[in-house]
Amino acid sequence: MATAAMTPRTDAAVRPMSAEEKKVIFASSLGTVFEWYDFYLYGSLSAIIAAQFFSGVNPTAGFIFALMAFAAGFAVRPFGALVFGRLGDLVGRKYTFLITIMLMGLSTFIVGLLPSYASAGIIAPVILIVLRLIQGLALGGEYGGAATYVAEHAPHGRRGFYTSFIQTTATLGLFLSLLVILGVRTYLGEAEFLAWGWRIPFLLSVVLLGISIWIRLQLQESPAFKKMKEDGTVSKAPLKEAFGTWKNAKVALLALLGSTAGQAVVWYTGQFYALFFLTQTLKMDATTANILIALSLLIGTPFFIVFGWLSDKIGRKPIILGGCLIAAITYFPLFQGLARAVNPDLAAAQASAPVTVVADPSSCSFQFNPVGTSQFTSSCDIAKGFLARNSVNYSNQAAPAGTPAKIKVGDTEIASFEAKDLSADAVKTQTAAFNKSMTDAIRAHGYPAAANPAKINYVLATAILTLLVIYVTMVYGPIAAQLVELFPTRIRYSGMSLPYHIGNGWFGGFLPTTAFAMVAATGDIYYGLWYPIVIALATFVIGLLFVPETKDRDIFSYKGD
Repeated sequence: MATAAMTPRTDAAVRPMSAEEKKVIFASSLGTVFEWYDFYLYGSLSAIIAAQFFSGVNPTAGFIFALMAFAAGFAVRPFGALVFGRLGDLVGRKYTFLITIMLMGLSTFIVGLLPSYASAGIIAPVILIVLRLIQGLALGGEYGGAATYVAEHAPHGRRGFYTSFIQTTATLGLFLSLLVILGVRTYLGEAEFLAWGWRIPFLLSVVLLGISIWIRLQLQESPAFKKMKEDGTVSKAPLKEAFGTWKNAKVALLALLGSTAGQAVVWYTGQFYALFFLTQTLKMDATTANILIALSLLIGTPFFIVFGWLSDKIGRKPIILGGCLIAAITYFPLFQGLARAVNPDLAAAQASAPVTVVADPSSCSFQFNPVGTSQFTSSCDIAKGFLARNSVNYSNQAAPAGTPAKIKVGDTEIASFEAKDLSADAVKTQTAAFNKSMTDAIRAHGYPAAANPAKINYVLATAILTLLVIYVTMVYGPIAAQLVELFPTRIRYSGMSLPYHIGNGWFGGFLPTTAFAMVAATGDIYYGLWYPIVIALATFVIGLLFVPETKDRDIFSYKGD
């Protein structure tokens, strides 16, 4: 590899990208696209996986359990950042993300071979979550390595542009997963896909794994790391140096609260929560929802490059913080507009036939069930669980203590039931009768079973989804360059990986589960949006006041403040 890349180039703003630089970006990005493809397959197929692996629990808990298994891959990402960040700062960037891609690819392939809950019992979801944890660990080490590797090859003044290609990988990985799912689903038909065809996208990952490993083997070590190693200045304890002293730990904390937390919730709202909202709340069929999301990603993805390039001109902060602020201000009207565009019958029913749950407040639980073991047996919980699953907005009215819950749908009243002391057969019989009565009532008052394809405004829905993706590109396009520039070379891999993965793994990864539980608790299908709005606004304030602008830093000579 040319040694000229080891020092910043003052002509970077005008010279074209070299062949070697293109190779570095392409190889790093392609491998990372594959890792995100692997990771997002699960998120895109959460509803099917809930049925395959969590069929032994009630539907509401099962869906939350499925989302938590998705989030489990995010929960361990910060730990992967520590493990592989340390390794990357000790032995180099290249070999570290060779390990991460192998772990990711093999664990994804094995998901396609797992038996279902029906055939293997509880061991099936346990193994599934273990594999998700392995994926999360691998992804925790992947992103920091790829972003650092590309940034350390980039000329001074063009890091935002160069690293923005890495930023496209998450969206391209999601896009690829949606395309593969759509293709297999269309070819096999819905019945076959639900029965066994969902496994094919996971099994195909073994082919992509071989291609990605071969590509990464062609790369050489980062010039900045090679120079640091030749000079004998490699950190002997990167984790202690990065997080054991307040000077560096403060930078990581500000990077989390003033950048990555807000970026994460905007990202996951625009891509994942939007998909869940379409399928679970607005009852759009999965194929159509995937097509609309894929189309919006196709239109919006080039803006990663646009905003990365723009951040080299005007700075990282104005774009990232501007995206957080605009998203927070517009989420409610955008999602309300999406509901009217996709399922106008649902929006009309919510306005014309208000629903009220009359219950003893002390009997109502917050239905957040991270391990899928809780049973929601009170009459209040049964009533609210049904309404949440059917996207019915409702208000709460307090009843005297000990009073069984009832639901008012327009001028119809339906009593719920207490399941705690009933036998399994009695619960099954009562549940079936209650669900039939409630279904008849909400259908009679205009609440649809599914979105009517003939009434969907596809143009408006695609426009709203594309705008949500553009918000994602604003906050995500410049973030890699900013994180790389915040930390010196000695601890860069470790330093940038941890705040990134706490932000995206915890603040972002738990967004769908938290939002779903918030909706079930309050009866407002839009209430879950408060989660990303509050965090995005907090990031805007903290980032504006405390995070420095970094676009002009020389990352080769920067030693920390």
